[in-house]
Amino acid sequence: MTTELDTLLTALYVHVDDHLKTPRWRGRPPRLTDAELVTLAVAQAMLGFHCEARWLRFAHAHLHGLFPYLPQRPAYNKRLRAALGLVKRAIRSLATDCDLWLDDVWIVDSTPVECARSRETVKRSDLAGWANYGYCRSHSRFYWGLKLHLVCTPAGLPVTWALADPKIDDRQVLADLIDNEPHLAAARPGLLILADKGYIAAELDRFLAARGISLLRPSYRNRGIPHPAEPLLKTVRQLIESVNDTLKGQLDLEQHGGRTIEGVGVRVAQRILAMTCAIWHNRTIGAPITRSLIAYDH
Repeated sequence: MTTELDTLLTALYVHVDDHLKTPRWRGRPPRLTDAELVTLAVAQAMLGFHCEARWLRFAHAHLHGLFPYLPQRPAYNKRLRAALGLVKRAIRSLATDCDLWLDDVWIVDSTPVECARSRETVKRSDLAGWANYGYCRSHSRFYWGLKLHLVCTPAGLPVTWALADPKIDDRQVLADLIDNEPHLAAARPGLLILADKGYIAAELDRFLAARGISLLRPSYRNRGIPHPAEPLLKTVRQLIESVNDTLKGQLDLEQHGGRTIEGVGVRVAQRILAMTCAIWHNRTIGAPITRSLIAYDH
């Protein structure tokens, strides 16, 4: 544990406790509050513990100064799986409290979230009917699982996201994300979305144009005149890949360990929350690097 992580967790606890008031429980109140649960989940993601049993052994040995009460593994797992809505609200609350929230440039991309490898696991999995087989062009491999569709600012601050069947077209998911929360785009006149070639479609262009949104993505070499700003996309592509690398390389997105719909959903949200929290805290304290997790992951 470092002083920097202590500071981040304390700031997160205070923010969640102040801004995310939850209904009072009937009967005896839980010994681990919702604010403490969210803070504990972020600490787990920051410190890179994939196994909840190992994480709680570590927490019992080292974190009693921050958490007066720590549950055993079954209770922690049950509370965490039931807290998906709370974690989503925490992500949005931290994002809107950051000065990057109203950025009028978004980047969008999708990345695989593998959930199983063996055929026997696929047949027995509780994710059957939601997860599916997909193909990752970046790594030239097939996988069984889901796709994480993330819309964020160029600095990596999440705006909205979704987990979807990998066979669903990326363009359809983007349109659904915008339609699901139309106020996000309406609050940013002249919004520009930067994407890759997977989002090329005349229908998507018309859909976005009707909502006052511009889409900039690479054009095919043999189709029409390229956009004048297209050379800028090379740098932007690096930004998109760096956000995915933060989730996969530093927050171990591909090792989420979820085996049910609720389990996968909350573990992915847990890592997005950790990244959002780091960006929010770094901007608050004026850190030189916005999306740096190095000070918090050890």
